[in-house]
Amino acid sequence: MNEEVRFGYIGLGNMGAPMAKRLVEWPGGLTVFDVRTEAMTPLAELGAALADSVADVAAAGIISVTVLNDEQVREVVSELAEHAKPGTVIAIHSTIRPETAVELADQLRPRDIHIVDAPVSGGGAAAANGELAVMVGADREVYERVKPAFKQFASMVIHAGEPGAGTRMKLARNMLTFVGYAAACEAMKLAEAGGISLQQLGRVVRHTDALTSGPGAIMVRDDMSVLEPDNFLYQSFTHARGLGEKDLSLALALGEETGVELPLAEIALKNLAAGLGVPHTSSTAKE
Repeated sequence: MNEEVRFGYIGLGNMGAPMAKRLVEWPGGLTVFDVRTEAMTPLAELGAALADSVADVAAAGIISVTVLNDEQVREVVSELAEHAKPGTVIAIHSTIRPETAVELADQLRPRDIHIVDAPVSGGGAAAANGELAVMVGADREVYERVKPAFKQFASMVIHAGEPGAGTRMKLARNMLTFVGYAAACEAMKLAEAGGISLQQLGRVVRHTDALTSGPGAIMVRDDMSVLEPDNFLYQSFTHARGLGEKDLSLALALGEETGVELPLAEIALKNLAAGLGVPHTSSTAKE
């Protein structure tokens, strides 16, 4: 029954266009809208119906919105809500403030219009290949309704929790990405000062990240409390702490020798043990 519902898509930019293309064969049909006519043309050629305005998309039962910011999200949702039928689901894929999704969900729930925040991760290529990760903030029943549609452009669909939870998860995920970028820049400065080819370093990092999963390898705990010695992660995380502190100390020594400031490495050395859940005690503290 859910697959017979018409799907609407608003915002056909770098992410929205490939996501919408994955929906052109949706059994209930696809209606798209973008303020740029040229952005809609490729979808029309694939069989999507073109809307003349945001309001025209409101007839769809499930509507995805991929626009630039909170202000545009509020404008689009407001216009859709004026024309949408009870039971309509509006999914926001834009990365916005979590409070925006919560506020819109609270405003429209009494009218039986459901706001879902469903930010995505993986980039345009993953969208085109149907391999995105989607982090969904929604009531459980609504999540189950939209999941089959989201599976058209995503290979991972996660129910993060209530409206707003999807965005909170996305912000944590992207924080890791961009802190990682900053750390990579710091590492490149150190390598360059040490006479190392940045191209070769990049090849090594990409190769080993594919093998070890990068930071995701340690994101396996239920909470951030201190690990007890009988926890199955305790030994491996203690081992990681030792390796990390040794290597960070050596990198900082090289930075001092070459005159390269490494503030992120200093923070990492300071916080690694506690972050892993295996803080130093009087018996584990280094001499």
